[in-house]
Amino acid sequence: MQIAAVRATPLHLPATVSSASGKTRTTSLSLCLVDVELDDGRIGTGMTAITEEEVVASIVDDVAAHALVGMDPLRHEQVWERLSWLLAPRGQSGYASHAIAAIDLALWDLKGQILGQPCWRLLGGAREQVPVYATFGFAFFDRDELAAAARSWADRGFRRLKMTVGHHALQRRDEPRPLADVIAEDVRRLRAVRDAVGPDVQIFIDANCSLDYMHALALAQRIEDLGIGFFEEPVAQNDVPNLARLRAKTRIPLAAGQNEGLASRFRDLLVAQAVDVVQPNACITGGFTQCQRIAGMAAAFNTQFANGGAWPHHNMHLHAGLANGSLVEYHSVAVECCKLVFDGLPEPRDGMLALPSAPGLGFRPNRERIAELARRPLSRGAGKA
Repeated sequence: MQIAAVRATPLHLPATVSSASGKTRTTSLSLCLVDVELDDGRIGTGMTAITEEEVVASIVDDVAAHALVGMDPLRHEQVWERLSWLLAPRGQSGYASHAIAAIDLALWDLKGQILGQPCWRLLGGAREQVPVYATFGFAFFDRDELAAAARSWADRGFRRLKMTVGHHALQRRDEPRPLADVIAEDVRRLRAVRDAVGPDVQIFIDANCSLDYMHALALAQRIEDLGIGFFEEPVAQNDVPNLARLRAKTRIPLAAGQNEGLASRFRDLLVAQAVDVVQPNACITGGFTQCQRIAGMAAAFNTQFANGGAWPHHNMHLHAGLANGSLVEYHSVAVECCKLVFDGLPEPRDGMLALPSAPGLGFRPNRERIAELARRPLSRGAGKA
């Protein structure tokens, strides 16, 4: 039993988001699927996202694939090590981590098929369902739409909700949008959401690394009375010293890590006591193989380990498998994109997502739809709603 071929399919997927008032907004997300095929014809499929999908596909097809042909698919540690030295020999992260993650997930999907077990059981089988939080609140909603959307998700049984703040403020400094004005509007938007859902629904916020320390601190101090569950990626580049400074000055728990590629970055976050929640993403942070190591570090530091960065149907296996697994992000736009690509995705009920019993990841790519989506012109850039 050997790896016979490795193939990547870059996709840029449209998504339509409806507000509670009936208005629709169009956005998009990029992802890259990776198939690992064995000499007996079995195929495992992994994916990565929040990156340049065409670049990752080129890395997989033109560099990684040739190094993996002939290897044993069950020896995922050996494969991971080979890929790490091939793609990141001097500690680079970036695209390398994304490519490794997609291949690693495909191997775990194969491992489950070969052994007749779902991935979450092979990862440890700690629980059969995981709690989810719904990411619902995006910059393209105005304040009233945001509040209405929050009520709608709460009415559907979600007691944990996340919305974006910061709105790429540092990235858009060439526009006449002073950061002070951005966070002032964020305060108003957050108060509207809290008023809409009441005190018993948890609210999380995510700045997507779009604020500097001064404005992240100002925002945190102005919303402490709203009972925010955590403030995700509050500062640019997940800067460890600035995260540690911020954590020392706010009662709001801090979270980070969804886009980090190196396990050592999580060590640095933990040693510096810079975050309350570490958030490796199986589709980005080197797959299940490396995320298990990071979860172990989190356990050793008695720090919460959760999922940030969307793609719940892959990350649910990690958090159901490991004893210290916890929250999984049910990102509404990412889920709609996944429904275009995969069949058999489980739906959450009352804020919980039940794990499948089928072997591997438990859901399969729809090849006909993928072929049609791949024929559409690709738009450059990694979409993130």
